[in-house]
Amino acid sequence: MNPRNKPNILVCNDDGIEGPGLHALAASMKKLGSVTVVAPAEPHSGMSHAMTLGEPLRIRKYSRNNRFFGHTVSGTPVDCIKVALSHILECKPDLIVSGINYGSNTAMNTLYSGTVAAALEGAIQNIPSLAFSLTTYENADFTYAAKFARTLAREVLKRGLPPDTILSANIPNVPEKDIRGILVTGQGRSRWEEAAIERHDVYGNPYYWLSGTLLLQDDDLSRDEYAVRQNYVAVTPISCDLTDHRFRADLETWALKK
Repeated sequence: MNPRNKPNILVCNDDGIEGPGLHALAASMKKLGSVTVVAPAEPHSGMSHAMTLGEPLRIRKYSRNNRFFGHTVSGTPVDCIKVALSHILECKPDLIVSGINYGSNTAMNTLYSGTVAAALEGAIQNIPSLAFSLTTYENADFTYAAKFARTLAREVLKRGLPPDTILSANIPNVPEKDIRGILVTGQGRSRWEEAAIERHDVYGNPYYWLSGTLLLQDDDLSRDEYAVRQNYVAVTPISCDLTDHRFRADLETWALKK
């Protein structure tokens, strides 16, 4: 990035182009640099790193209050990053930010998140990338989350990130005065107790709604889900490398050789 120029920032999400968190994030990033918004045409929560294969993607211009706001893509968050880099942006952005998501992306939620996946796709493309999530699904106030996103983005633009690593920030849905601090955390162990609710259509055929409850399985502030429940902002470094390095040495002792 030329220090005399504003940084180019790509903004995406998984809640769709009309998501209020996306609009709050884009407005905040405009105070740092030149912003391009590319987001799914429809909500794609829980899509993880899914890509659209076997059918075409459509790009559309999107206006808000009769003013151009960004582009929609008829696909997943990862599709949005790929299409933005190959067909919308004239050059590689200095930063990708994804969010602000409805609901936390902590612990095992991280694996399901389209918001986090969009940032990871940015890391795969060697672009510093961040994911932001607000830990609520109702009565959301994105004011502080957008402010913190700008603070973290400014630091990353200054310092950079290691290869294949993103930062995922989870922000409690409380007024700024009630935020107890910022913690660097690890991914927690909390996971879902699943439920699939069976119902029947007018012909008597069964169908199912996936549901569940996130069970807290952490009890210290070094883990993301526990930290946000104590009103801390949790910033977690996440790597594209899914290797379990702790177990790798043990696995090499197994009788697997030909």
